[in-house]
Amino acid sequence: MSAHSSKKVIFAALIGNFLIFITKMGAALYTNSSAMFSEAVHSIVDCGNQVLLLYGIKKASQTADHDHPFGYGKELYFWSFVVAMLIFAVGAGVSLYEGFHKIFEPAVVTSIHINYIILSVAILFEAYPWKMAYEEFNARRGDKTMAEAVHDSKDPSLFAILFEDTAALLGLAVALVGLFIGDYFDIPEADGIASVCIGLILASTATLLAFECKSLLIGEAADPEVVKSISELFNGHPHVDNVNEVLTMHMGPDDVLLNLSLDFKNSITAGDIESVVSEFEQKIKQMHPEIKRVFIEAQSRQDHMLNQSLE
Repeated sequence: MSAHSSKKVIFAALIGNFLIFITKMGAALYTNSSAMFSEAVHSIVDCGNQVLLLYGIKKASQTADHDHPFGYGKELYFWSFVVAMLIFAVGAGVSLYEGFHKIFEPAVVTSIHINYIILSVAILFEAYPWKMAYEEFNARRGDKTMAEAVHDSKDPSLFAILFEDTAALLGLAVALVGLFIGDYFDIPEADGIASVCIGLILASTATLLAFECKSLLIGEAADPEVVKSISELFNGHPHVDNVNEVLTMHMGPDDVLLNLSLDFKNSITAGDIESVVSEFEQKIKQMHPEIKRVFIEAQSRQDHMLNQSLE
């Protein structure tokens, strides 16, 4: 998934959420609806999150320097994790607090028709960026299930937006149902219950996003198919006896670090080894452009296994 595609989806979500926030907050203040207030908080938190994701993409694009020789790719993973914390602490926290407050001290929601109109319009506003995020994500996942695609994805900026927009649509539906039940059956507590449900949706979204971002932050390997293709590249090579180990780590969505341990034949010269290293570094980068740095160490299979046993 290109950074350009991710930024396009994020900008669409940012504009939509800001417009929705203004309308929701106006309706919440006018009608005294807890669920509507929770939805307004949700929208402004999403706006802040999208700004942070854009900042993370910008920082991640910085070139490597003396202080960060492997680049700044993990900036995106860090800011995506911060987004998860904001959804949990602010979005879910405020919604749960407001919801429980209105359950124990219920207040009648006035001008209920305004909330119905605002929430219906908000669903339309949210549907478009959600559709964009889903199409971008769906184009990449191939035959994988949604769960597998999220777990395997190395670009949190896109699935973060997909999570947020999905939570937003669910929250809007819950708010509509809560307001309807409260109005039709004269149960003012239903508005607070809807706010609590919105908080739980946000907390679940934040937990899932934080879990995926944590895995990327501490270092995820490249796709198993990539690792397998690199190992097979050396099969039958006249100067290589064995591929001892293939280690990969994503430094960013499109930035992979590769470390290879090879057992070269004892009969070849140091010059031959240098030629093989140079040859395969070029081949690997041509096959997998996302692999930016390749480190190849020469080590006998026996010594490699001995060192492994000492770890």
